[in-house]
Amino acid sequence: MSQLKAPIRLGYVGCGFMAQHVHLPNFSTLPQCALLAVAEQRPRLARAVASRFAIDKVYSHHSELATDSEIDAVAVSANYAQQGEIAADLLRAGKHVFMEKPMAVSILQAEKILEAAAEGGTRLMVGYMKRFDPGTLLAKATIRNWLQDETKGRLLYARNHGFGGKWLNGLSKIEPFTHSEEPIEPFDAARVLPPWLPPEEATRYIGYLQQYSHNLNLLRFLLEANQQQKTNVESVSLDADGMTGLSVLHLSGIRCTLETASTNFHSWDEQTQIYFQGGWIKVTAPRFFAKSEFSKVEIYEASPVPRYTYPIVSSEHDWNYRAEAAHFIVNLLTGQPFDSPAADALIDVFLNEEIYKKHLQIV
Repeated sequence: MSQLKAPIRLGYVGCGFMAQHVHLPNFSTLPQCALLAVAEQRPRLARAVASRFAIDKVYSHHSELATDSEIDAVAVSANYAQQGEIAADLLRAGKHVFMEKPMAVSILQAEKILEAAAEGGTRLMVGYMKRFDPGTLLAKATIRNWLQDETKGRLLYARNHGFGGKWLNGLSKIEPFTHSEEPIEPFDAARVLPPWLPPEEATRYIGYLQQYSHNLNLLRFLLEANQQQKTNVESVSLDADGMTGLSVLHLSGIRCTLETASTNFHSWDEQTQIYFQGGWIKVTAPRFFAKSEFSKVEIYEASPVPRYTYPIVSSEHDWNYRAEAAHFIVNLLTGQPFDSPAADALIDVFLNEEIYKKHLQIV
């Protein structure tokens, strides 16, 4: 793999919501990144977005972008099932890729993506912005310290409560957004979904996968559970909506619960709590689109004197999404591993499949 030089010459596939509100504004302002091209099926939308971000090259399909010799890397945000196929094409063509989660909608698709990266000699980073939240990092460091010094006893249990709410709470109302009624070529998701999944369950499955990939990934990140053979799903109890309920998992020997639902809460309702015999660490997630807003951390210690502490979380970066984009660019230049690589993201796909198999009682 040849050494890349600054600036990284970046292309982008997709000009929709996440592209306009998050990724293009972030990548376009990174000093070591030059945003050179976009690929988008809707021509009027493509031209409008390219004009807004001063992008010279506009392609109608990602396959055209894949053949552009001036492009070093490509970021992708598209339909949940389709974006994995786009990523695989680009990786195989020799482009490094950043993509939105979920990495794939099935283990089969995820493994083909990894094969494409190997074939192209390229690397893939999956967008898990919670891993770049300074509150999350503070909590992770505390958990690691407690495990090493053993003063808080055994790590007993972990839980993630994800009842959601108004996911757009915190989104800027003044930043421009270009809507488009232009038709887009439909994508047949059936060919990349798990072969065991009944067609009538596909929408619910993808809904659960796209929402709770974040939560599963966060639990694994905090517990450093990065080996698939050490993860399994014990039991699942979901309602007919395929969303509301409880899943019990084992991540690196630690029993974890995932509490899931879709609610009308006015903001965002998500907490992760890690319990030791002698205390706990609780992380309350921020709103997705609220800049300069990070996770809040509560630490309880039972001894020598019972106490709660609430560390002040601060950071040099102003948004977890921006830190994520910067990490992709910097690590391409340095050759350092990504903090959310494709091989690790495969475990989230595996866990989601296992949860839904148990939900549907498929052996």
